[in-house]
Amino acid sequence: MNEKLTREEQREAARAKAKAMREQHRRGEKRKRLLIQLSVVIGSLALVGGVAAAVVIGANAPQSDAKTPANFSFNDGLKLGANGEPFTANTTPTASATPGAADPINIKVYLDYQCPICQGFELANSEQFKSWLNSGYATLEVHPISFLDGQGSPNEYSSRAANAAICVAENSPADFYDFNHALFQNQPQEGTPGPSNDELFETAKSVGVQNQETIKSCIDGKSYGDWIKATTSKVLSQDYLVEGTELRVTGTPAIFVNGEQYTWETFADLTNPARFAQWVQKAAGN
Repeated sequence: MNEKLTREEQREAARAKAKAMREQHRRGEKRKRLLIQLSVVIGSLALVGGVAAAVVIGANAPQSDAKTPANFSFNDGLKLGANGEPFTANTTPTASATPGAADPINIKVYLDYQCPICQGFELANSEQFKSWLNSGYATLEVHPISFLDGQGSPNEYSSRAANAAICVAENSPADFYDFNHALFQNQPQEGTPGPSNDELFETAKSVGVQNQETIKSCIDGKSYGDWIKATTSKVLSQDYLVEGTELRVTGTPAIFVNGEQYTWETFADLTNPARFAQWVQKAAGN
């Protein structure tokens, strides 16, 4: 038979029971905090792992908007004929040349839309080029590259302008010549922010391009950015030789006719259409 506990013994038993309950609660709370911490760590690791996996997968997966321009099929250049129209898979521009005349001289030009020397050459010779194209005297092979991003082109205007030019060449090819000229007319000074994508599109609209929605999307998405970057690296590499020559592209503009490169000593030489015409005739053997 159990003896009845005294009042003091009852108080001691109650305190012991309360202490045991507090200890059990403390251990439960500690266990709960530990589980929460582990959950956070595991969740963080999963998130980091997921992000890392996504980055790796994204880096290795083909980009859905990465494109190769179909019309730049002349050693990564766009060839223009009569009226400045490009040679494409479906179009072969012809000119009303004199019957029996020699084949057109093919002039290759490597350019950067942020390059001020390129601008000088283009603005000085644009009308002369147009005359040669329309008469059938010459074809013009345009090779846009972009190496001035981060240098003379702080907001990547160099590559964005090249991309815009390709967008027009692919989606409104008959307007490429005028757009190419307009880009140089509106060229920003080196080291200053270039026109925005919206302004590039406005320039395209100003020359009357077709398929405007497609061109706008192409400009905004920089659809040919990867191609421009890869082509620029290839053209400026030591292994690259201009087709039909043993010459390399070491800067812009780089101008070639019949395996010879046009050179100049002063800006006045570069922007003298008569001097350039004489050189072309000599290089062509005329």
